[in-house]
Amino acid sequence: MSPRLLVVGEALVDIVSDPRGATAEHVGGSPANVAVGLARLDHPVALATWLGRDERGARITEHLARHGVGVLPGSYGDTPTSTAVATLDVLGAATYEFDLHWELPSIEVPEDVRHVHIGSLGAVLEPGAAAVRAAIADVHHRCTTSYDPNVRPGIMGDPDALRAQVEDHVGRSDVVKASEDDLQALYAGLSPQQVMDRWVGLGTSLAVVTLGGDGVVFRVASDARPRRAATRAQRVVDTVGAGDSFMAGLVSGLVSAGLLGDPAARDRLRGATLEDVQAAVDRGLATSGVTVGRAGAYAPSLDEL
Repeated sequence: MSPRLLVVGEALVDIVSDPRGATAEHVGGSPANVAVGLARLDHPVALATWLGRDERGARITEHLARHGVGVLPGSYGDTPTSTAVATLDVLGAATYEFDLHWELPSIEVPEDVRHVHIGSLGAVLEPGAAAVRAAIADVHHRCTTSYDPNVRPGIMGDPDALRAQVEDHVGRSDVVKASEDDLQALYAGLSPQQVMDRWVGLGTSLAVVTLGGDGVVFRVASDARPRRAATRAQRVVDTVGAGDSFMAGLVSGLVSAGLLGDPAARDRLRGATLEDVQAAVDRGLATSGVTVGRAGAYAPSLDEL
């Protein structure tokens, strides 16, 4: 039976504007997308987040429930539900402007949770980020951890302070996935291999960098040689949620392979070879390949891969 998973981070409403000026609202937020992606891949999963007691908060809750994601108690407050205005260019790439409220109190991680994924704004924006750090520290003895920085330079603060926060999470995480844009924001001038080497040195066991249309590059702690894998995308409608879909597929594949989910799995991942993690990387490429072929942050099921 798959271990229960917990995702910690923001859920919000994306207000998407296309090149013609038409707008539509969709449930979004990188961690929420990952949670839905994991549920669609048949993993029991819950989300710890911060929502307003308003119409948008109710819409997010209903969306998550419809896809099999529960919201932890304590995830609701009196501030408005966060929003992100996503503007798409003619190639389908998105830029964002955020109205964020992240006041997550202490997180009670359920006893049956065995893997925690953290990411994006919720991992670094205070006051909620303090609760994220405390939760990860409290459950390290029984849970594995994955992390996606999903850097948003305009709202995450000073780059040097942000880099320190990101590296603190990297050092506590068994798996880290980032995009080449994240690396440019955090480590301008360094290659993906240099950054992955740095992150493995900090303590992560598997580092993955997504390269858009060029696929991904990854390395494991047991082998300094990186490996590349090609994209699975057949066509691109837009890139909204592509990185989150890859993250969900990667975590799903690692859990299925017994490389995430408890301290013994942590030890197995620490000694894993590139061949051991290849199937999980392939699942991430398959899920993101489906996502970019649909409008919005579409999360595929296993039978679509």
